[in-house]
Amino acid sequence: MSSPQNLLQQRIPDEYAGWRLDQVLSEMFSDYSRSRLQQWIKDGQVTVDGVVWRPRDKVTGGEAVELRVEVQPQERWQAQAIPLHIVYEDESIIVLNKPAGMVVHPAAGNPDGTLLNALLHHEPDLARVPRAGIVHRLDKETSGIMVVARNLKSQTSLVEQLQSRSLSRQYQCVVQGVMTGGGKIDAPISRHPVDRKRMAVVRDGKQAITHYRVMTRFRAHTHVSVKLETGRTHQIRVHMAHIHYPIVGDPVYGGRLKLPASCTDELVTVLREFRRQALHAYHLGLVHPETGEVCEWQVELPDDMQALIAALERDRQDQGGDK
Repeated sequence: MSSPQNLLQQRIPDEYAGWRLDQVLSEMFSDYSRSRLQQWIKDGQVTVDGVVWRPRDKVTGGEAVELRVEVQPQERWQAQAIPLHIVYEDESIIVLNKPAGMVVHPAAGNPDGTLLNALLHHEPDLARVPRAGIVHRLDKETSGIMVVARNLKSQTSLVEQLQSRSLSRQYQCVVQGVMTGGGKIDAPISRHPVDRKRMAVVRDGKQAITHYRVMTRFRAHTHVSVKLETGRTHQIRVHMAHIHYPIVGDPVYGGRLKLPASCTDELVTVLREFRRQALHAYHLGLVHPETGEVCEWQVELPDDMQALIAALERDRQDQGGDK
């Protein structure tokens, strides 16, 4: 018996002009391996403007792609009764607040206990949607708001919004160093040339744009609001480190712990014990896939980040700070 199929429809962004079709699809549909996508192209399961192409054919940008995705059996992804913090849900979408420490999707090293497993328990019908409706991810130790599609129509709409950069995602983080003001980071990101587990700013990487503004300055740290224009892996963490304001607690890009001169014992303890990147997705804005209404949600900072910011403020006040 053949596997059930879902039809995914997207338009190729102009930024991919001159790329091979298989390269473009591996970027647009990154949850599938390039080898699998190449096979689907060869099998005629991919059309470009209604025509079957070869993997090596070059795109010009703007073409309409249809991809018939074979939905793989998901028995290995078991439903698990893991609590979810649901912010909003209807027949089309689920908006939730992911805690730090939760992996979004099963992978090597994390076969279960993930957000996907929890979603399948919350809504078993999500097994019929590719990736159980997950359209974007947060790193394991990044907390915050996410949206999940409850059906293929919603998933297609949300992916299109991500690709067109109309889906709004805003974050808050605490960084090392005192920023003088906000700004924009436009620096391409790709795999680190040596350490393939890390990302890095690389000259020929994918375009990555991050906007940031100062919320509060402390003696040696800054509370920052960040808005993503693109959505590359580890983008905020890489960009903040690139401009020499690494995120507090980041085990990969954070560098050595820096303490303010003569800081309180409380702050020393809080900073040393903050073991994850101080990064939280607090705001989400999108066009509802069914109604076309512009919707927005916001979630509070988690307790650990609130405690970190409170300790930084007390330290500042203890040293006579008034701004």
